[in-house]
Amino acid sequence: MPIDEHDLRQLQRALELAHGAIGRSDPNPRVGCVLADAAGRTIGEGATQRTGDAHAEVMALHAAQSRGGSTRGGTAWVSLEPCSHHGRTPPCCDALIAAGLRRVVVATVDPNPLVAGAGLQRLRDAGIVVDVASGELARQALELNIGFFSRMRRGLPWVRCKMAASLDGRTALADGRSRWITGEAARADGHAWRRRAAAILTGVGTALADNPRLDVRHVVTEVQPLRVVVDSRLRLAAHARVYDPPGAALVFCAQVDAAAEAALRARGVEVIERPADDGSVDLLAVLQELAVRGVNELHVEAGPTLTGALVRAGLVDELLVYLAPKLLGEGRGMVDVRLTELSQAWPLRFESIQTIGVDLRIVARRTDAPDGLP
Repeated sequence: MPIDEHDLRQLQRALELAHGAIGRSDPNPRVGCVLADAAGRTIGEGATQRTGDAHAEVMALHAAQSRGGSTRGGTAWVSLEPCSHHGRTPPCCDALIAAGLRRVVVATVDPNPLVAGAGLQRLRDAGIVVDVASGELARQALELNIGFFSRMRRGLPWVRCKMAASLDGRTALADGRSRWITGEAARADGHAWRRRAAAILTGVGTALADNPRLDVRHVVTEVQPLRVVVDSRLRLAAHARVYDPPGAALVFCAQVDAAAEAALRARGVEVIERPADDGSVDLLAVLQELAVRGVNELHVEAGPTLTGALVRAGLVDELLVYLAPKLLGEGRGMVDVRLTELSQAWPLRFESIQTIGVDLRIVARRTDAPDGLP
């Protein structure tokens, strides 16, 4: 049956619920679900919980049950296709079938090859009417889970590089001092973007110069992202703040130093050797390893050297840039990418431009988007 305005409102509500799973559900996608009884009354809502716990559909069913609502003959609106495989939890489509629903409406199809339409087909085989949205709602559902779509479709996380700079593009003075270029509102907003990511990556240069924590502090989160350091020679000391709890830490190196590795492992830091042919760390191998570990979105806060290396390797999907209304003059730039011709410039498109406090936030993406991603 055609999707009407009521369906669109209910799917929009499901997407709002799914947003509540940010900072909680990884590596699972962020999903929301709304349930109504046969008379159209909303009787349950839910969102994906931590990995291994209930998915959105089951949470909504539990909510309906606790209220004494009947799902028989009812409708479910879900922001992503219900799963059809048995992972850490049973298939959600089976739970919806057992609930006796008449209809299920989803915002978009799950990109996971283990699902990818199989959940919808199982619902249809059980006699349930299934409708799939398109257009703007489908786009919003993908955007909310862009890292999950990236990992499922190309085996890589969605890579977002965050930078804070003056209006003339300086991230620090010539002597390296950089605190604080942007204001408090922009810093809090940056932590909200950190919360979106399952992992935060930096380079040894930034870690040595700034001794950052790279955790989420200025916004509430249920799960701290994995902290990842690219340190080819294991130069960063084991007592660096980036390795402090809460949350886990991981180091990628090109050559293992036994003593440094032992000190890191004594602190609970995992060390992985991924050398490139030139003696540096193989950045593609880093991203592939993180994807295997379930990292959907990777948030990069690094200096111009590592950021430039990621850009040159074609591994950056999105830039998150905060520009302060200041001029610093001579200083350090945002990205170390040396070109000889203007035609070699990396083309981007602006996704959004917004003032955050006194600063300007720009989100820009590469124009040659990977297949199936915006």
